[in-house]
Amino acid sequence: MSQEQKFKIISKIQTLPGISGVATQILAILDDPDSTAEEVQKILRLDPGLTANILKLTNSAYFGLPNKVGSIRQAVVMLGWKRLVRIVLATCVNAVMDKPIPGYDLPPGELWRHSVAVSVTAEGLMKELNLAEDDEIFTAALLHDLGKLVMGEFVAEDLDSIRLTAEKGVPFQMAEREVLGTDHAEMGGMLMEKWSFPSKFVEAVRWHHEPDSAETPSSFIDIVHVANVLCLMLGIGAGIEGLHYQPSVAATKRLGLKSRQLEMVASQTLQWVDELSNVFE
Repeated sequence: MSQEQKFKIISKIQTLPGISGVATQILAILDDPDSTAEEVQKILRLDPGLTANILKLTNSAYFGLPNKVGSIRQAVVMLGWKRLVRIVLATCVNAVMDKPIPGYDLPPGELWRHSVAVSVTAEGLMKELNLAEDDEIFTAALLHDLGKLVMGEFVAEDLDSIRLTAEKGVPFQMAEREVLGTDHAEMGGMLMEKWSFPSKFVEAVRWHHEPDSAETPSSFIDIVHVANVLCLMLGIGAGIEGLHYQPSVAATKRLGLKSRQLEMVASQTLQWVDELSNVFE
């Protein structure tokens, strides 16, 4: 039954839309060191809603700019290309994740709130560990739970069986796999492949609950994993999964993370995510 269900779930991936065409064009331009603000503005004219949300996020308390920004050109000057990439991504992902997710007990916007929380937590961990700035960690963390968009309705259909399995002390994601033949992490990885993301993103999404099971464990996967667990422990986007997760001992050891560092980043996360979440309410 679980194998049959898994094939049914996989087939749903083919029906999910990707990130908007305008966003894809912008991200390609922002990845080009010779690109200009004029090129970005030209493309954004095709999507005024996206432009409005980008400027709204740019002017949020999170970035703390001294003056209000009224154009994309100003946003580039004030924030730089790298930060603008993050804003474009956060805005586009908000459009995909603003719906309630059946099965996981996540109301509208809560999956996006959790995803943003994991992103800013991942960045906080990088700074706390004095690791070289890696813009890609923000993206991987932002997209780590995409599989829930695929799995939601199937989890809802078999929720009683999944709950019974989870009540035996099995993490919710493992209970998903036992009942449905797959879980949201595996489906998220497949969705990232469908959207043609590089393998390091696919791996980070695929193993964000089980970093020690990755064929080649890496700090990239470990950071996303620890950031996700910290946010679940804080109750941000926990939904039906509850607060029963703990970061992998091996992952925290590989990163060299101390308890006080985890506490420091966790205390900052709530403030960061509230500032960003308020923009879209």
